[in-house]
Amino acid sequence: MTAVTAYDPRRTLTIGVELVRQLRRRRTMVAFGIAIALPLIVVAAVKLGPESSSGGGGGFGDGDLDLVGLATSGAWNFALTMLFFSSGFLLVIIAAMFLGDSVASEASWSTLRYLLAAPVPRRRLLRAKAIVGLLLTAISLAILVVASWIIGALAFGTAPLSSPLAGTWDVPESATRIAVIAGYIGLTMLIPAGVAFLMSVLTDVPLGAVGAAVVIVIVLNILDAIDALGDLRRLLPTDYGNAWVDALGPTIVWDQMAIGASYSVITFAILVTIAVLRFDRKDITS
Repeated sequence: MTAVTAYDPRRTLTIGVELVRQLRRRRTMVAFGIAIALPLIVVAAVKLGPESSSGGGGGFGDGDLDLVGLATSGAWNFALTMLFFSSGFLLVIIAAMFLGDSVASEASWSTLRYLLAAPVPRRRLLRAKAIVGLLLTAISLAILVVASWIIGALAFGTAPLSSPLAGTWDVPESATRIAVIAGYIGLTMLIPAGVAFLMSVLTDVPLGAVGAAVVIVIVLNILDAIDALGDLRRLLPTDYGNAWVDALGPTIVWDQMAIGASYSVITFAILVTIAVLRFDRKDITS
């Protein structure tokens, strides 16, 4: 007689299986491709733009703290500028896409009930979806940084990071500062990720979940820009989105980044908890 293996919920829908499933999807490859395409487009605009022949390695104008103006000084500054460009919108969309598409896509394909009938415990399903979504977001961020550095090195050389607040650092310190900034930006992406994940549980329309997360983040940013709100803006988690600038001083100041990271983690935890409790009671019909 053939031995029957006892059912073990821990062996259903592992992180590795879900990661492979999501890596094979076209939208994942498109997100990774966009992370590579952005620095290529920016370099092409600088090199081929009408101001490219005006001297100074240019094409860029001065930005806040002159970060943008320093972009062409070397690969490290170019990578920093790409993080600056992408943190406000591109990475928000990517995080919202990976988390907002997680559960809603299964419902829209009518495969969600079959996954749960496997049987995959509901909370295990959500855990796998959330972890893989965060992993893919982190991979996209890493691809953006690495691709920006390589493309920046080919276009502008490998000069170390120059800060408008603290002069120029050596290569190890440049790598440390970029790692801190990228890590903090990654943590701030937990807010759109959490909103998108909750919406993915509440709706069967993936685009609706992604769009809702992006719109909510945009509204929070608009509120944060209203001076009349005064100190009330400090209660908004998005108010600390640019706290990574404190990593560009002579020494890294962690105060604001610690608050911003705490806001992001706590907000994500609350949103995911609501999503789990809602999914536990949801009538799965698709």
